[in-house]
Amino acid sequence: MKPIWIVDDDQSIRFVLEKALLREGFSTRSFTNPREVLAALESATDHDGPQILVSDIRMPGGSGLELLEKVKQKLPGLPVIIMTAFSDLDSAVSAFQGGAFEYLPKPFDLPKAVELIRRAVEEGQREAVAEERMAEAPEMLGQAPAMQDVFRAIGRLSQSMVTVMITGESGSGKELVARALHKHSPRANGPFVAINTAAIPKDLLESELFGHERGAFTGAQTLRRGRFEQADGGTLFLDEIGDMPFDLQTRLLRVLSDGHFYRVGGHSAVKANVRVIAATHQDLEQRVKDGAFREDLFHRLNVIRLRLPALRERREDVFMLTRHFLQQSARQLGVEPKRISDAALQQLSHFSFPGNVRQLENICHWLTVMAPAQVIEPKDLPPEVLGATPELGKAVASSEKAMVAGLERAEVPETASSALQRTESSSPTTPHRSADGFEQSPENWESGLEAEAMALLAAGRGDVWDVLTRRFESRLIQTALLNTRGRRIEAAQKLGIGRNTITRKIQELNSRVNNACSFCKT
Repeated sequence: MKPIWIVDDDQSIRFVLEKALLREGFSTRSFTNPREVLAALESATDHDGPQILVSDIRMPGGSGLELLEKVKQKLPGLPVIIMTAFSDLDSAVSAFQGGAFEYLPKPFDLPKAVELIRRAVEEGQREAVAEERMAEAPEMLGQAPAMQDVFRAIGRLSQSMVTVMITGESGSGKELVARALHKHSPRANGPFVAINTAAIPKDLLESELFGHERGAFTGAQTLRRGRFEQADGGTLFLDEIGDMPFDLQTRLLRVLSDGHFYRVGGHSAVKANVRVIAATHQDLEQRVKDGAFREDLFHRLNVIRLRLPALRERREDVFMLTRHFLQQSARQLGVEPKRISDAALQQLSHFSFPGNVRQLENICHWLTVMAPAQVIEPKDLPPEVLGATPELGKAVASSEKAMVAGLERAEVPETASSALQRTESSSPTTPHRSADGFEQSPENWESGLEAEAMALLAAGRGDVWDVLTRRFESRLIQTALLNTRGRRIEAAQKLGIGRNTITRKIQELNSRVNNACSFCKT
């Protein structure tokens, strides 16, 4: 693992950070001034270069802000955290214009400093993986006429700065289209920032979009740039825009109108030069009629509409996509790529793919792991494909019931999912499972759910929704973590939610366990 570079003329600061990071499993390298850092960068290799740079602002022999500027010229993707005394706050805020990841006010709380560095490491790794995948894999694949129409539209729209609305079912590849529009546009050298407005709680979404000033609300200990500022000079992709809260739609409309906005708790307007691309799987015209979406915002976003076809509308692409995803899964797992027989491909092409391209990718990953031989035959296909009938809804429901039954009996390894297991066993608000509930009657789990809901309602409980939703979320996240061997980011991707969302859910479930049982492990 690459080291974390610490730059500070204060030996005690360097010592404290080094010891704290070593305890967390991070390697470190320390410097007393910017000159040493720049000299080390000249001789650094890909293996011993920094993965994070943590630098003070005021040091003998150079400024941390000047160091930030020079480091960003050499390593533009390197996350840099600026340390500063409170008197240096103005300088720290200006550092964001130079691309600082975050700033750390002195004197700092050591656990919070370590958590900030850990977050920067995770963000840097995530961006590196995303860039690697974008560089290695084709942007989009498709020979069907419907997809060729999409490709032609991307070509025509890429050189334009016009706002684009992408519509299509979940999993059909709307973000891929947005990335392609960005990559082939004059803004290609700028950042591409994506946010799923449906995956972030309403109370946090405003801060995520527009940022916040220090002290704007409880817990806002530092200034934070929002996604609009992060995307300055590039493209901002607003996914699932149809789920945006109504009051935030007004703020978004103003930004789209004049490019100005205010951070939460701020009094000075901030200007962002951003191209907005929005996407939704919903019928926005109907949302406007229902009063859930502003008509003026709809017209502002709907300048050019690009509809992405569902996979069942381009079945001829299933063959090409399947082989591509099998190759991709093999590379990710470091194994020999599996081949698929024509008979298996034929059966797979008849599946309706309610989850679209994303579901096909997951199926190929499943086949890479689970198929017993190098050549995939029809019998090796997953249950949801083998059980597919013209009545797709019944088939999917049946396979879901079978999966629930298997997971109820599965042993989950001690990973991040163990916190979710404890939630069900420790929470006093979790009702005892009835005889006809999920555990003992997987073939009738919906009836079991209904029976449990009726029992809770009859008992006069006022938290039925919370109780059953918590159990549903717990089991769903636990299943995803089991599938990914505890890897949260991958589990979030498979569930179709954001990394922050799954982390927040696990923390909430852990919190409930701790509140209910003070002696439980965290």
